[in-house]
Amino acid sequence: MRDTRPRMGAAQSFATPAGPEAPAQPKRAGLAVLLTLLGATLLGTVINNVLNVPLRDITADLGVSLSAGVLVVSSFVLVLAAGMALSGWVGDRFGRRRTIIASLALMAVAMVGAALAPSLPVLVAMRALQGLACAAYPPAVMGMLATIYGPSQRARTMSAWAAANGIGQAIGPPLGGLLADLAGWRAIFWCLAPVAVILLVATVVLVPNDRGHATALHWPGAVSLTLGSALLMTAATAVPQHAVPAWLIVTLAVAGVGLLAVFANTSAKAEAPIIRPRLIVESRFLRSTVAASAQMFCLAATLVAVPLYATGTLGRTTAVTGLLVLALPAAMAVLAPVVGLLSERGRPRWILRTGLVLLAAVELLLGLYAGAAGRSIAVLVALLLTVGVGVALVQTPSAAGATRSPAGRSGAALGLFNMMRFGGSALGAAWVAVVYPSGSLLLLFAGCAAVAVVGLVVSFVGPDPSPLDTDPALPTSG
Repeated sequence: MRDTRPRMGAAQSFATPAGPEAPAQPKRAGLAVLLTLLGATLLGTVINNVLNVPLRDITADLGVSLSAGVLVVSSFVLVLAAGMALSGWVGDRFGRRRTIIASLALMAVAMVGAALAPSLPVLVAMRALQGLACAAYPPAVMGMLATIYGPSQRARTMSAWAAANGIGQAIGPPLGGLLADLAGWRAIFWCLAPVAVILLVATVVLVPNDRGHATALHWPGAVSLTLGSALLMTAATAVPQHAVPAWLIVTLAVAGVGLLAVFANTSAKAEAPIIRPRLIVESRFLRSTVAASAQMFCLAATLVAVPLYATGTLGRTTAVTGLLVLALPAAMAVLAPVVGLLSERGRPRWILRTGLVLLAAVELLLGLYAGAAGRSIAVLVALLLTVGVGVALVQTPSAAGATRSPAGRSGAALGLFNMMRFGGSALGAAWVAVVYPSGSLLLLFAGCAAVAVVGLVVSFVGPDPSPLDTDPALPTSG
């Protein structure tokens, strides 16, 4: 089967990754297309963490506890993560461009709803809708970038995607803190809603149209994977909520595990599953996915816990705290292109492992520092910069590894990869909600270090994959 993947140039074909047999459509795919696709990634990352700094302001305004207020953060990530595998299939089936357009429209509506939310339940619901809208971005954008650039520039392209994530992480906390100080937390959504509309128009005008690929959805696998993941993450998110009884949390967790077992069983026997289980446990995909999940757990926990520490123990304003936290994602954004070049020229697996070792060490140091009620801003900034370096070293190699794997040509598999990434983020936020109220900050950050160690151990599981890309004709779902 011939390789229909286009190369960068003034004019080129845009083939649909999900259907290699489909005829290519001549379209322009220049810098404007790249910036538009990365802009959707940027917006999704910003809206993910923009409420971390003004979280205390939100809980005070709505008259709820801090533990309940964490639902504003975790509901977004939970729905985002649970919906990614299915949204990846939707992008393959109906076209990734159409999927992004619909998601941007939903995002704009959900932002207006959040700005007008009269209570915590309404705000949590609007944040869940925002998470559903964002679920389409990572698998669609990763798939498009991999198709346009091909294997030779995969690491460099994924570094641009990682840089967009890092810039979004950098913009989110200070933007949220600044707007909350100047005009209240609702102004955050009033400012970001027009950005979603602008990106929607740019996607319609600039991004090449892909036709999608007619394929049936294996409903038993899709439903069991989505619901199973959602129930497990809901159970984890509900742990710190005192109003939720323990028996319900256990029931949710058991049901989630059972549904995931149904997914594995039915998908292994199906002729055309949404994702073939044997491809999920292939060494390159497994290592990349677990490492990305561990990295996001550490990142989310740090970006939730440190602002609470700065506004609480250190007594800093939300605006100052936002600027303080900027150090972490700024390091991610600056290092992403460098890590991309190193991954192309060196050994990406060892870069990834170095990042996980660094994350484990610095999270433990953060725990020792915060546990001793350290007040030096300079030390805290240095620790946050180091966390950013560790995240950058993991993020690009893991994304490139996932797209290079046999599973990486399936939108649903890329959705699963991102589901695990943001599932790690949801668990990180839940971990903060469980431990932070007790004041045991050493335990909080030591838990992050332990998760990074798990990612490191899994990075050695299974045989080392070939450095070459897999055959583009290799089936990913059949």
